[in-house]
Amino acid sequence: MKTLILEDVVKQLELKPLSGQALLQKEVTGAYCSDLLSDVMGHSDEGQVWITLQTHKNIMAVAALKDLAAIILVKGLVPEAEVLSLSEKEGIPVLSTTLSAFEIAGRLYQLLEA
Repeated sequence: MKTLILEDVVKQLELKPLSGQALLQKEVTGAYCSDLLSDVMGHSDEGQVWITLQTHKNIMAVAALKDLAAIILVKGLVPEAEVLSLSEKEGIPVLSTTLSAFEIAGRLYQLLEA
């Protein structure tokens, strides 16, 4: 699996940055798709993009703990304002897509495997 720059992932997957636009030079080493915070804490790896439908502030704590590259919110979901503020503080961009988790995970997999 190759490493990509987050900015390229955003462009190629037509993601909408909701926060952290100045942080899109991070390296993306993979992805983890889960809506269970404990699962992400136990199994995601540093540098991965987290794909989820969770929008509450606890996602930022988990993403920071695991040093994730970004969070992608699916189905056009928008987080609470506090999440976007925490995103800037923690240095972890929050991105949005109207696609389902299944669709965006598949597209991201193709990018990383190409």
